Amino acid sequence: MSTDDATLLAEGRRVVEVEADSLRDLAGRLGPDFVEACRLVAGAKGRVIVSGIGKSGIIARKIAATLTSTGTPATFLHPVEGLHGDLGIVSEDDVALLLSKSGETSELSGLLDYLLRLGVPVVALTGRVDSSLARHARIVLDCAVSEEACPMDLAPTSSTTVTLALGDALAVVVLQLKGFEPDDFARFHPGGSLGRKLTVRVGDVMVATGYPLLGPDAPMRDAVVPIAEERGTVPVVDDGTRLVGVVTAGDLTRLIERDEAGWASVRVEAVMSRTPLTARPDERGAAVVHRLEERGVMAAPVVDDEGRLTGMVHLHDLMRAGAV
Repeated sequence: MSTDDATLLAEGRRVVEVEADSLRDLAGRLGPDFVEACRLVAGAKGRVIVSGIGKSGIIARKIAATLTSTGTPATFLHPVEGLHGDLGIVSEDDVALLLSKSGETSELSGLLDYLLRLGVPVVALTGRVDSSLARHARIVLDCAVSEEACPMDLAPTSSTTVTLALGDALAVVVLQLKGFEPDDFARFHPGGSLGRKLTVRVGDVMVATGYPLLGPDAPMRDAVVPIAEERGTVPVVDDGTRLVGVVTAGDLTRLIERDEAGWASVRVEAVMSRTPLTARPDERGAAVVHRLEERGVMAAPVVDDEGRLTGMVHLHDLMRAGAV
């Protein structure tokens, strides 16, 4: 094989295309057995035991990790170590996912025998639906591929990609069956940027006191200093601190352009936006960041259920807090 840049690039693209074709074939094969497997896993009273050897073992570890992080207790069990003391983690309330391309992996046979004796339902993820593993499993999920991406059709490539994608599909459907919500996800991911993104609320970062307010009858000259101090957005409230609008640096600039001589005496209510973007204290910061960026504004008033102003939240504060 030539090692020039064009040939190497073409080979890389061929591998991706072969694996993409395998995934499209997999999607077309999903049927009632897949749904049955999802319901079995979602209804497990114990944990999900995931096992495989070699490359299948690596994929099994990833599937177990994905299930665990999305609310389904799961663990990887090495089939050989299992027969040398680790079977103690298995109970009759568990469900097992066994991965094997050939379905004839000798290292899995002892574990399979033990699971069957204990009455643990087995879901086989295999490339051969007529294999020994498939014949003994309660549910068989077909992971067959027409070819490996390896040019010699030997190294597990397409087959491991397909099995991993099938495990992801199973985990995602199971989390939906179990009603798994973003708040649940946050509990399992409290650390790092992902945890912060899921847990930061508007009330955690909003400015709750000390920000200036304007009444609708105030002249625009009174808005100049607050706009400069409050990063361009000042809330407008009625006598009961109910939000009625906001006035921004952009509003002030446009007013001066229209009425250079008399802008200072124009009342705020004639200039303000009456339908500003608002936020609630218990909203996720990430959702508010999305709305602020979508509307092209830097800050939003925070209101309670009655529409009363409780604070101001700024895009930069949300970003510094890790809401994105």
